[in-house]
Amino acid sequence: MRQPDIKYAKVGDSNVAYSVAGNGPIDLVCTMGLGGHIEHVWDYPPMARYLESLTGFSRLIMFDRRGLGGSDPVRPDAPPTWEEWMADLLAVMDAVSSKRAAIYAELDGGPVGMLFAAHHPERTSALILANTAAKYVASEDYPIGESEGTWHGLADVIEQMWGKDELSPISVPSLATDERYIKWSSRMARAVATPAVASAMFRYTFGLDVRAILPSIQCPTLILHRADYRFVNVAHGRYLAENIPAARLVELPGSDLWFFTPGSGHVSGMIEEFVTGVPPVPDRDRVLATVMFTDVVGSTEKLALLGDRPYNELLEAHDDLMRREIERFGGRVVGTTGDEVFATFDGPGRAIRCAHTAGEALRALGLDIRVGIHTGEIELRGAQVGGIAVHIGSRVMDEAGAGEVLCTRTVKDLVSGAGFAFADRGSRALKGVPEPWDLYAVADASQVSAA
Repeated sequence: MRQPDIKYAKVGDSNVAYSVAGNGPIDLVCTMGLGGHIEHVWDYPPMARYLESLTGFSRLIMFDRRGLGGSDPVRPDAPPTWEEWMADLLAVMDAVSSKRAAIYAELDGGPVGMLFAAHHPERTSALILANTAAKYVASEDYPIGESEGTWHGLADVIEQMWGKDELSPISVPSLATDERYIKWSSRMARAVATPAVASAMFRYTFGLDVRAILPSIQCPTLILHRADYRFVNVAHGRYLAENIPAARLVELPGSDLWFFTPGSGHVSGMIEEFVTGVPPVPDRDRVLATVMFTDVVGSTEKLALLGDRPYNELLEAHDDLMRREIERFGGRVVGTTGDEVFATFDGPGRAIRCAHTAGEALRALGLDIRVGIHTGEIELRGAQVGGIAVHIGSRVMDEAGAGEVLCTRTVKDLVSGAGFAFADRGSRALKGVPEPWDLYAVADASQVSAA
């Protein structure tokens, strides 16, 4: 999907950045938390795929609140008020001629959605609240919050660490070792705000208390909350569900902020069913395909040897080369995570040739990859690919050595007579796969080229 263009809505003398993606029948207006930027958010493929899934049933309208991201900046000592941020949302809806919309608000953007739904019921068809709260600081009548001292301590950390790689994994523990995620998240944070502004915005939430308006929210409300999210514990979500009249709470497993990470479930499907009243139309299909997984060998050592910037430049060259070779051999890149690549092909011979050609080109850059290839039925759902064949391909790669292209007997049998040579690597028990699989190493590049 092409990254949507950034446009601006006027609120008085200020500019509020917004974007529109998709053309579904329902308007879905999204206001992200402090770390989100409506332009950079599309630069990380798993997040882009999640957003794209929302456009399957909606016109996705995203905006940066004043003081954040692409919108007009503010001084650290003069953050906008919640009412002004609510005006930003209204101005964006007017700019795109949206008469009524579902509001999707997360983290510190949550109160904006709550206030808007209460003040503008005629413009709000539904409300989705994600990992947010009506009040953050604990008090005698709200013991589920954290102490003001704890929040101020976290604000100090934000001011010291904002935009640095060390801060990025804290909200998404499952990706703490994913270098690409960390770099993307850090870069996006720096684009959102300076450390001083980020800290000031964060401190501004300490005075938040919108509990009184919760009974006035009359639209259907879906509350999505991670069961183990460390910064806004799930008790806040339960409180919202108990005090918003038409609310439903879904406690999601895990501790990640974002909903694109593994194990999140099909959150976009939940949202689709909630705002449309109709379960997502199953578009699952099963096709025979060849899956290929590749991984850079010794990436940690290479990073330590080269340093962050040179290694990241090398990794970008790796990604560009892999994508080019996969497309040249008729494949499709399904996903990239750190230094891993996952692709599908309509024939195993193409995958083998791609693996050897790419491996040879990468060796010229000083990189070795290991490759796993398997052919089987995969399950398609839009741009997503799943099924046991995908797991087998990934586990085969785990068994491969440096510079080795390893495949299953299925692949070997399907290319019989095509001129490939194989070395038997024996029967292996693959993690999470019920039965052992016979594995084979494919011949080197010179033999493959001649085949």
